Amino acid sequence: MNHPTTRRTFLGASAATAAMAALASCTNPTTSTQPGSATTRIMPTDPIIAEFEKRRPTSGAPVAQRLTPAPFDTEITGKSLTTWGYNDSLNAPLIRASTGDTLDATVANRLGQGTSVHWHGLALRNNADGVQGLTQKAIAPDTNYGYNFRLAHPGTYWYHSHFDMQRERALYGPLIIEDPREPLAYDQEWVVLLDDWLDGITGTPEEVAKELSRGMNMSGSSMQDMNQGNMSGMDGMDVGMKHMLMGAKSEYLGGDAGDVKIPVHLFNGKAPMNPETLESKPGNRIRLRIINASGDTAYRVGVPGQKLTLTHTDGFPVQHEDADAVVLGMGERIDAILTVRDGYTPVLALPEGKKGNAYGLIRTGIGTAPGADALPTSLTGKVVDGSRLKADESVLLGSKAPDRVHEMRLTGSMEKYDWGINGQRFDMSNPFQGAFDLRLDERVQVRVINDTHMWHPIHLHGHTFQLAGNGARKDTVIVKPEQTVVFNFDADNPGQWLTHCHNAYHAEAGMMGVFSYIK
Repeated sequence: MNHPTTRRTFLGASAATAAMAALASCTNPTTSTQPGSATTRIMPTDPIIAEFEKRRPTSGAPVAQRLTPAPFDTEITGKSLTTWGYNDSLNAPLIRASTGDTLDATVANRLGQGTSVHWHGLALRNNADGVQGLTQKAIAPDTNYGYNFRLAHPGTYWYHSHFDMQRERALYGPLIIEDPREPLAYDQEWVVLLDDWLDGITGTPEEVAKELSRGMNMSGSSMQDMNQGNMSGMDGMDVGMKHMLMGAKSEYLGGDAGDVKIPVHLFNGKAPMNPETLESKPGNRIRLRIINASGDTAYRVGVPGQKLTLTHTDGFPVQHEDADAVVLGMGERIDAILTVRDGYTPVLALPEGKKGNAYGLIRTGIGTAPGADALPTSLTGKVVDGSRLKADESVLLGSKAPDRVHEMRLTGSMEKYDWGINGQRFDMSNPFQGAFDLRLDERVQVRVINDTHMWHPIHLHGHTFQLAGNGARKDTVIVKPEQTVVFNFDADNPGQWLTHCHNAYHAEAGMMGVFSYIK
């Protein structure tokens, strides 16, 4: 199965070639924040990267994993299709390790095109971050590539191809780093990956990206309705677009819920017609590790009639909070404790502002399993997301005034599909144009200002940040339309680090930038 490379296959091989001269040397002559001057950047090959790796905690224990990205045949909602995944499965291997272990992952590329693996949420060595063209060359077809790095922090993480349209198939999996001194008490654990799926059902991710890149193509009464703010009845309307979603609204997200029509939502690779089931006992405390691996969909997750106790977001502990539901943007993770009741307990994920659902069942041995059509279509009550939680005292950043402040304006529109940062669409042939420069040991404050009418889950590589006001420690945060999110982080991991919207199609269009360590 051959999927051609699109115009902007995320940081693709052609663009990577233009950037490899910079990658090959730790010194890159380029324009700095002061026009006319030259800036020396700490590139992934700089010896300081290895020095900082040696400072990370180590247990001395290796964790080996082989990943083979390749086409494979599968079935979703009764439809046979060919897609791409790791190790011939919609469910990629769950990599489990402990803090201080060393991950030794071999990637055997059998895709027929370049690929890479990004280890989402980890503070790791820069040359293992998996961003083709910035931290490494793309892994060529029919070659093997090794990632080797220490796992410094416990938590719920995941890995995925950093070619966005590849991730829009099944090239992703969970990575759980356990804390040897885990303070949280629970009886069982359930790792949950949520995904919005269309490959092989309504089209391919490349076809979607190509269509979206043309922007809106509407006229007549439909455009007049939009201009008047009347979007009712437009959800899924065909206005000359096969894949573009119109009229999907979420009050929680502040407007448009997403860009893409999604035919099915998956819970650990399973559609609602065949939900995954976890065996348990009444009274058991289950730790849910929930990962939103989707490309265009936020999920509202809850258990009808029960509250979840939220304990972590993006791998870091928070002050425990009970909620009826939690919203996860693309790339976010939430850990929660659920106490099991008799019978069947559904863990329900509703696509925010969209149709459908994904769910799994906890079974105690009695009762009748509910069908998908018997589950509620809404989760109300107390609804929160990671940005509304407070960091546990153990992970608060020390009090310090910022040494450097960066303003990151999110720009673009559905009309032109020209998503960018500070009015600029990312170009890998010139990755440091508009870069956010910083130096080691600085406290960096970032003001993310959303100038668009869409929400964006913004992800920062190689670091965790703390939201203002003793907010949660995170690496991905929802930024709603026309709102500002302020966060701080310590510049303690040298290298070149991507930041981007984790909507796969927004990133593909150019909503990316680089936090660049300079000397």
